[in-house]
Amino acid sequence: MSLPKTTLSRYGGWLPSSPVIRESFFQARLADAKKRLAFIQSESEFAAQADDPDGKAAFGHIPSVVEFEHAINTKDDPNDPRLLHLFKQIFLQAPEENRIHDFDTFLGLLDTILVEPPKFHIAKDADDNVIGEPIGVPLYLIFDLLSNTAAAYDLFRDKKFNDALKRLLVTWGDYLSDTSRDSNKSLHCGEEGWFSRPALDALESNDRGKFEETYVCPNPKALPSKGFATWDAFFTRAFKPEARPVAEPDNKYLIRSACESTVYRISRNVKEHDKFWLKSQPYSIYDMFKNDEDKEKTYLDDVRYFIGGTVYQAFLSPLDYHRWHAPVDGTIVKTVIIPGTYYAVLPDEGAGDNDYPLKPGDPHGALIRSQAWITMAAARALIFIQADNPDIGLICFIAVGMAEVSTVDVHVQKDRKVKAGDELGRFHFGGSSHTLIFGPQAKITFEECIKENRHIKLNSAIARARARG
Repeated sequence: MSLPKTTLSRYGGWLPSSPVIRESFFQARLADAKKRLAFIQSESEFAAQADDPDGKAAFGHIPSVVEFEHAINTKDDPNDPRLLHLFKQIFLQAPEENRIHDFDTFLGLLDTILVEPPKFHIAKDADDNVIGEPIGVPLYLIFDLLSNTAAAYDLFRDKKFNDALKRLLVTWGDYLSDTSRDSNKSLHCGEEGWFSRPALDALESNDRGKFEETYVCPNPKALPSKGFATWDAFFTRAFKPEARPVAEPDNKYLIRSACESTVYRISRNVKEHDKFWLKSQPYSIYDMFKNDEDKEKTYLDDVRYFIGGTVYQAFLSPLDYHRWHAPVDGTIVKTVIIPGTYYAVLPDEGAGDNDYPLKPGDPHGALIRSQAWITMAAARALIFIQADNPDIGLICFIAVGMAEVSTVDVHVQKDRKVKAGDELGRFHFGGSSHTLIFGPQAKITFEECIKENRHIKLNSAIARARARG
């Protein structure tokens, strides 16, 4: 069976637009990993010669990587070699552009990434010009090409693998949010800092606004970090109230953007069940709502309500604002957290035509091209809102975690009344996507500005409901 070739023209914030930046990032990280692995090997040999098994263990990978290695290498269950076997198959199946060729190198890369905050990466191009781009999701870059394989499709959906990966990522997330540690050390105006001029240009692109005029900075004059105590505080920074006003707050027929995001797709008359392995990646309401932890299968009632409805999906760049807000006035009916995958994708034949900055067939970026599918596979939070306007009815907002830590943090509870623009929750580090799902009775017309790959501001108008006659 041939694989689909899917199309998406914007990878901004996920993949460096310059291959030079991507290559420079890998060269630097692989060099660090090589040094780390050589140190581990030399110290391990010394400890072995000294007949000191405890000393040998002390010079291994960082603790979170050791735990991940044991889970994959089945040291806790020697009779279950499948995860390591699949990992080995991934390295064999990975495209020729892949720079990671074995499990040890992969672990060494984890060692170097999980002890640092993300940085703005600087390199020199062929003409010796200094260029720079944000590497906001460094782990995604090392998973990227590996994920676009048949073996990864099996491994990265495996519960045991994702449980191990979650523990690894939570440890990194703890570091990135711990005020007693140094995760804010990349928040400065120096060469690899997020407040350097090139980095601010990236953060202010797509008409996001001047950084200090747009976002709440704890102390703008406190150098070098502007008062952000942790990387997570910077990542989850709030908008100033005047930066994103709620469009037409008294208009009960207006639906606003729940996230600062880029339009991915609008799909109408969505089905209860549909096939995933299609170029168009149609939505399957059943699989979007399916929750294995719901033993009573109460989600089936929600599935039935939304069959034949409309799905609006948009994705967030790591450069975007990462809080979610109510699109309408209404009441929270319930919230649901569904565990899922982090790096699983639909393997494909690579980028399509006119898929800037990638050339046709480039295997990078499969996660970004799998946006619709990940609404059914990735870790996600569902928030059901009963709109005050009966012509809109019940809405389901889905916050989809993509890659890295991507914790979905819900801030509202059942029966809470919300106004359009009220905060619902946030993502903690990592990338993300979201959907709004409307029932079939809601007659939704989208605004002219809602076009594929258009960056849409939070609280701006995206659609209007029509009154039912």
